[in-house]
Amino acid sequence: MSETDGTVLVTGGTGFVGGWCVAELLRRGREVRTTVRDVAREPAVRATVERAGVDTGDRLTVMAADLGADSGWAEAVAGCSHVLHVASPFPSKQPKDPDELIVPAREGALRVIQASLAAGVQRIVMTSSVAAVRHGRPASEDTPYTEQDWTDGEDTRRTPYVRSKTIAERAAWDHVRAAGAEDRLATVEPGAIIGPVLNNDHSFSLQAVERLRAAAMPATPRLGFAFVDVRDVADLHIRAMTDPAAAGQRFLATDEFLWIADVAAILRKRLGDRASKVPTRMAPNLLVRALSLFDGDLRSVVGDLGERTYYSNAKARERLGWQPRPVEDSIAETGESLLAYSSA
Repeated sequence: MSETDGTVLVTGGTGFVGGWCVAELLRRGREVRTTVRDVAREPAVRATVERAGVDTGDRLTVMAADLGADSGWAEAVAGCSHVLHVASPFPSKQPKDPDELIVPAREGALRVIQASLAAGVQRIVMTSSVAAVRHGRPASEDTPYTEQDWTDGEDTRRTPYVRSKTIAERAAWDHVRAAGAEDRLATVEPGAIIGPVLNNDHSFSLQAVERLRAAAMPATPRLGFAFVDVRDVADLHIRAMTDPAAAGQRFLATDEFLWIADVAAILRKRLGDRASKVPTRMAPNLLVRALSLFDGDLRSVVGDLGERTYYSNAKARERLGWQPRPVEDSIAETGESLLAYSSA
């Protein structure tokens, strides 16, 4: 199947990943449609894509559809050959009631999938997360997490976000299997996504880099993540969309694990004087736990203090030919783009 055949629907075109998916699809010659809750945001969508260096021209259509309602989805998917379901709630602070995240994530995914199957879409690629993978068992360098691993979505020890990603993905797979359409779905499980910013929709990973650069952290917490560049995440979505080997499969989109202190060191090395405020000290775990009582962002990750995670991206590399760029370059470009965006 040619990458230039058929219209692709991307949900959440104003988001960080969604914007890069739209931009990369247009760059590859596709006709693209994207959804927003209010069509008044169309100029913002086009500005987002153009910031990625792509002329939207007449190949991008913006339509109104809300993941929280049925209306608009049949029209959004009509005539589309493929769907990238990228949009999903990602709060800066975890809600007290887990259902505030779980219900819209699950029901939104099912709305998109149901409409897509009814419209005859060839393949749906859904953005999930390593959150849906990493809590099923202990992992090590010799036994990393793979696509066979699943988090228990009913485990109330997990954050609402972790549970929402797991439950939404489980619901998606259950639905396509029941419909006899498992080969029409693929899912992508990204790690901590960084890369050039396109608008003010900054993921937690981007916010962490910005906090380092702007000296919002006096010292780095003993936290680490498996980072991945947003452009590589978009590329993997498109590969999963078009490659027959992706039918009915999950794919981990992760690259190198780095501690926040490693990220700080890369910023200082690559940005020079512009990273002069990046902290050089490491904060004691006890202090970070105390600060998390007043900082919702920290509260959602404080349970991961000192924990190193191991993932294998062999499946994406070997089956789909995916090749993520060097993570050090991604971190440097993230810092550069945050500087440029803040001064624009």
